[in-house]
Amino acid sequence: MLRYTLMRLGVFAGCLVVVWGAVYSGIFPRGFGDSNLLWVLLLALVLSAPISWVVLRRERERASVRMVERVDRMKAGLDSNRSQEDQADDTTRARSQAS
Repeated sequence: MLRYTLMRLGVFAGCLVVVWGAVYSGIFPRGFGDSNLLWVLLLALVLSAPISWVVLRRERERASVRMVERVDRMKAGLDSNRSQEDQADDTTRARSQAS
């Protein structure tokens, strides 16, 4: 997941550099007054989202598979703990009824 996040930040940084250059070279319009930095950030964010969606598809799927495997392992561990508690409880009840 960290790898996907870093790759996503890299795509955003690349878009930020491209948008910054395009705004200051006059290809894209500048923001109003002091809002130029916000304009550049928002435009870079809007451009990086679909690029990340397409370019990072395989990495996103790998991260998803790893997360599902981790959740399944955690569920199996919880089920194992629950069955151990049930066994201990049944053993204690059987002993108390036998005496």
